[in-house]
Formats: sequence, C-alpha cells, structure tokens
Amino acid sequence: MKIAALKIFTTLALAGITLSGCSITQASPTPSASTQKAAVSADLKPFYNQTVKWSDCGKTGTRCGTFKVPMDWANPKTASINIAVAVHPGSDPQNDPYLLMNPGGPGGSGRDWITDYIDQLGTAKLRAAYNIVGFDPRGVGHSSAVKCLDAKAMDSYLYDVSPYPNGSAKDVAYSQSKADAFAAACNKNTGPLLGFLDTVSASRDMDVIRAVLGQSKLNYLGYSYGSFLGTTYAALYPNNVGRFVLDGAIDPSITPEQDSVNQLIGFDSALRAYLADCLTGAKSSSCPFSGSVDQAMLQVKAFLGSLDKKPLPTDDSRMLNVGVAITGMITPLYSKSEWTYLTQAFDQAFNNKRGQIFMALADYYNSRTNGKYTSNETEAFSAINCLDSRESSKQADMLAQNKLTAKASVVFGPYWIFGGITCAHWPYPLAKRPASYTVASQPTIMVVGTTNDPATPFKQAQNLAHNILAHGWLLTYKGEGHTAYGSAGSNCVDNTVDDFLLNGKLAATEKTCTK
Repeated sequence: MKIAALKIFTTLALAGITLSGCSITQASPTPSASTQKAAVSADLKPFYNQTVKWSDCGKTGTRCGTFKVPMDWANPKTASINIAVAVHPGSDPQNDPYLLMNPGGPGGSGRDWITDYIDQLGTAKLRAAYNIVGFDPRGVGHSSAVKCLDAKAMDSYLYDVSPYPNGSAKDVAYSQSKADAFAAACNKNTGPLLGFLDTVSASRDMDVIRAVLGQSKLNYLGYSYGSFLGTTYAALYPNNVGRFVLDGAIDPSITPEQDSVNQLIGFDSALRAYLADCLTGAKSSSCPFSGSVDQAMLQVKAFLGSLDKKPLPTDDSRMLNVGVAITGMITPLYSKSEWTYLTQAFDQAFNNKRGQIFMALADYYNSRTNGKYTSNETEAFSAINCLDSRESSKQADMLAQNKLTAKASVVFGPYWIFGGITCAHWPYPLAKRPASYTVASQPTIMVVGTTNDPATPFKQAQNLAHNILAHGWLLTYKGEGHTAYGSAGSNCVDNTVDDFLLNGKLAATEKTCTK
C-alpha cells in the first residue's frame, strides 16, 4: 500500500544506530529589537516590537527564547502562539550579523540543530562570522506544536501493514480509515492551531524573528523544505531579503502529483547509484548483490515482494513488512556516506533472514527510540503538507497517478500509490499561497542543487533559480545525496557558499562543483 509521503529533510550521520561494523565559546549575543520600530499595522506592532527573555541552553554561549506571533495572521488579535528560537554566537557576537536557518522537513527542529548539532551546520567560517539562529516553525517541536497520537497509536499508524492485497479496494479502504483516524486525532488533540500551520504563516513568523533581532534584512540558509520557506519569504517580503542560500531546492510551481513522481524517480536513481557502487566499488567484496545494476534492482524488487508474503523478524516483537522496509531503505539514500548501512541491512535480510537493521533505519527516520518518539516531526510533516498542497483524492485521478508511479520505478512504483488518501479528509482547507513567487525587487538568491539528489531532484533547483526567482544564481554540485553545503565534503561548494554568505560575492557566471 502507499507508503507515507517522504520527508524532505537533511540527515545527520546515523550515529545513533548501532550496526555491525569543537564548539565556539565566545560571549553570547544579546539580541534586541531594532532602534527603528517596525513599519507594520497597529495589530502587528506588539509582535514586531516585543521583548524576548533569553536563557542559556545547549552549548556554551547558546541562548534560547520564545517569540510570540499571531496564530492567524489575517486576524492577529484573536490569539497568539509561541515560536521557539535558539541563537549560537559567532566570534564577535555583539557585532556579528544574524543568520536564520531551517534544516528541512517539514517538521525539522531548527532550535535543536542549534542546541545539539551546531558543529555540523555549514562550515567553521560561517559559524564564526554569524550569530546562527534556528527556530521551530509553528507546529513543530518546542514551538506551539501539533499533537496527534500517543506512541502506541503512532506505532500502529507507521508500522502496521494492511492485511489486504496491495492496491485492492479493501487495502485502499483500510489505508483511508487509518488516514482519517490520524486526521481526526490531530484535530482533537491540537485544536484550532491545526488550521494555521501552513508555510506562508511560518514565513511571516520569520519576519517577526528578523525584526525582533534588530535586522533590517534577513540573512537565511534553508535546506530542503527550508528552501521552500525561504522562497515563500522572498515572495512575501522581497525588500527584506538579505543573503539567501537555498540548498536542496523545492520548486513551488510543480503540482503535488508531479512532486511525488519526481521524488520517486529521484530515489530510484539514488538506489541505482548505490547498487552500482556496491557492485563495483572498493567494498564490492561485501556487496550482497550480484550481476548488473538492472539485475540487482530486480533482486531488490523480489525482496520487497517477499516481504509482502512473509515479513522478517526483528530483535523485538515487531516484524519488518514491506512499508517499513521501504522507509528504512530510503533513509540512507539521502547521503552517500550512509550507504554502508544499506549494505549491512540487505546483507542481514538476505543472509540471516532478519530485518533488524532495516527496522532501525526506519525508526531513525520516524524519530522512534526505545518505543518512544523523540519529536513530533511525523505529525507536523503531515499537518503542514496537508495545508500547503495535497494530491487529488478522486479515484480516477489516483488510478492515473498510480500508472505514472508504476512506470517511474520498477522497485518503488508498486507501493507509491493512492497518494491522495493522506489528506483526503483533512479537517481544514488548503491555505492560500502567494499569487507569484517571482518579485522583481528580490535580490540575487543562491540556489544549490545536487545532480543526483533523491529527495529534491536537480531540475527543481534549475527551475527555481532560472524561472521562479527574479534573480536566481545556481550552484551545481555533481554528486550524490540530498543537499550539499557543509555535508557533501566539497570544498568547492563550501567555499562558494561561504564567499556569498560572508562577503556577498558571486561570480558573473554560475558555477559547477565536483569533489
């Protein structure tokens, strides 16, 4: 049956999974409102001119605070919600500018990136030159957050398999009932906030952060879904855009149906690249596959088919079914550095007839540890996406989409079906989006695209830079993985982005980097 839509987030090294096989300590900044009051309506002035109470958090010098923003930006007096923000100091925190970042998702915690993973963000040069700011968008993590299911119910939602044949009428009805129950639980346990978690509202919250930090322009680094936040902000507040870098870019002009197929093609291509490396690379002697890449793809297809009939045991009472295996499979495809985990997972499944490593990878993807969920990313992901865009839930449209996915990937296609089910009965309508993302007064914005990015295919970066943004500048990384700056190991990419963010410099012609 249709697996959950894929999060488009940047991945950390999978250090938390047990498989076979320096921070800045300068004085902290003291964020304060600009001496020039924000030129906004009277209803919004309390938010733009607020004073935030800051406290120590995370690594030495990091400060956390809670910002107030309108729950409903169209009616700001009705209610306010909390936005959690963390700031990590640069080398000269009282004089360094601020750089807001978002790690992706939707649903990823920018606050946690600052408090827990700051050393993995960008480069040392970037972290020294800026006070780095991370925030949890509305609905996420430490901010006013969406809540749907308890851990036991979430396990059932994410890990249980339909008892009916894949794609059958009973299978579709079973999946629809699960999606409807999830939506109803989100509505019951979250309340009115659930209707205001869209990306436009989150982008408006970013402008409050800019103003309260005393910045006339917003400098921004957005990965994956964070690129969509940045693109939306640039459409809403073009004159407030400072130095923007959008890595692993999303094209806001494509339909959700096109996006689903593009992502499917991307992961199919990434799987092929992994298999080619496994079969012919330096560690090919330990590769559990044989023959050509096409033959190996058929071996993966057969493996998934076998799970349809007989799930594999794991180290606890859970069984590895086909949906969970696909989640575990795509997780290490986000980064070439994590392909070794995929080899170990296939080796264990093929030779030991056990699914523990695939299960561990799926748990990592779902933020599940020891039976508990360490974040609400899955819930926020669905809530935000169902307000931003949704595939058609008409039967004829879903059947036509199923044919496209079947052609797009022999491995994943049979399971990438009926995508309209997830948001079919979401309790709130689609949110309004900007009429256009192209605004002439936008400054030059850097877009970073990786040629074999599985989650946000390269052509999306191309279209965003060349056809959507008024002044886009495309940095191409020829390689594997989702996003490139600070994670691909390319000095060319890192130096080019740093030169723009630190010095405002861009070459007259766009650049292509390799390792």
